[in-house]
This record gives sequence, structure tokens and C-alpha cells, in this order.
Amino acid sequence: MKTWIPDARNFAYLTWKQVDALPRASTLLILPTAAIEQHGYHLPLATDTLINNLLLGKALELVPDELPIYALPPICYGKSNEHIGYPGTLSVSASTFMAVIRDIGASIAAGGFQKLALFNSHGGNTSLVDVMARDLRAEFGLRTFSLFGSPGASFDTVSAQERTYGFHAGEIETAYLLYGAPELVHTDSYTSNYIARVDKPEALKPEGSSANFAWLTRDIAPSGVMGDPTPATAEKGEQWVNEAAAGIAELLIAMYNFVPKHGA
Repeated sequence: MKTWIPDARNFAYLTWKQVDALPRASTLLILPTAAIEQHGYHLPLATDTLINNLLLGKALELVPDELPIYALPPICYGKSNEHIGYPGTLSVSASTFMAVIRDIGASIAAGGFQKLALFNSHGGNTSLVDVMARDLRAEFGLRTFSLFGSPGASFDTVSAQERTYGFHAGEIETAYLLYGAPELVHTDSYTSNYIARVDKPEALKPEGSSANFAWLTRDIAPSGVMGDPTPATAEKGEQWVNEAAAGIAELLIAMYNFVPKHGA
């Protein structure tokens, strides 16, 4: 798997003696969570994992060298059952995904570390990551943080339709990989589908409202794409990656510096 994580920030590149020398109370460990799943005809199965790695790697380049902040190896497999039926999708159950995070959290706590950030880049994992952040706090006393998506990215040229319903393999994800891994993007194979329209609002929404309907990708998108990749460019991808990296770096530093009001 391609990586943009700086070697000096890669936890798995340390020896156990180097790990043992880290300050337990302040060191921030970051666990990336993503997916291996279909992304239409034009993007690779590893899209969510690659984007996670790209954004986190660029963010870690902006973190001051003296801060002990490290990326753990990613959990590449996520809850991707919305894409089951498309060749190449590799999904785990919600219980398996949560059990893996729980066991990694147990190992981190057993090592005496106290801060863990879960950085997620796959929508199917989002609610499970929130649950596990709370559970790790409750079971192990870990100071756990959730981090999602691309905080700080302006997406200034993205249409309202794409911002709202460009869920999967649309303009933003395509632009990211056109910048980060252009050799993996099949620009001659773009397709476009949307699950809903902002100009034709319905009482029930696919997500993010008071009343949602459950959906599977095959219900709406034969090609597997939910969005429109056509406007994507490498230049947009570079801008948004840099903006997101700055936002992520700022949040990681805030997590490192975080002290709860009541000292718990």
C-alpha cells in the first residue's frame, strides 16, 4: 500500500525500546480506519485507505517535530456491506470492526499510553467509530478522540448537489487521487449517479436528517458511483489536501494538548 506517512511518525517503524522511551501520558497515537471496497469503474478499491493515508501523512508533516504524535498501521477493512455485490468489496461486520478497535485499544492501554485518536475516512464506519471512542474511554480510561474526513478543506468550487449527495467516488475523492495517485485513476471510465437531488427535496433522506431510509449502493448506482467525478482535477485535489492537512494537523495538536476541565 502506498504511504505518505513520514517514517519518523510511523509507530510501526519504532523498536520496542524506542516505544518504551515515549512519554505515556502525552503521546498521541492515531488509528486510521478506512475500507477496501468498490469505487466505481475509475477509482481503486483502496480509495478510502489511500485518502486517509494521504491526508494524515501530509498533516503529520506539519506537526512540530518535538511532539510525540504517531500514526498506527491502518485498519484497512471496514463495514462496507452497502457495497456488497460489487466484485472486490471486502467487508467486515460491525461487531468484528468494533472488536478489532477494542483489542487494539486494550493493547495501547496495556502499554500505558493514555491518548488515542480514531481517524476515519469511510462513511460506513462513522457511527461505529463514535461508539468505540466512548467505549474505549469507559473500559480502559483512554482519552479517546474521533476525527473524520477533511476538516478545513474548503471544497469551494464543488456544487451544492455534489457537496450534499456526492457520497462515493465523486468529485472530491477523485480529485484527491488525481493529485496523490494519478496512475490509479481511470479518467476514461467516469460515470455519475445521485441518490437524491437538492433541487427536489423529499420527506425522507438517505442520511443526516430526522427520518432516513436505509440504502444499498446497488439500489441507486449500477456503476457503484454516487456523485459526479467529471469536474475533478489534480489542482483541486492538491488545494483540498493542503487545506485538510492543515486542519487535521491543528486538531491533532489540540488533542495532544487536551486537558479535561476536571482533570479526569
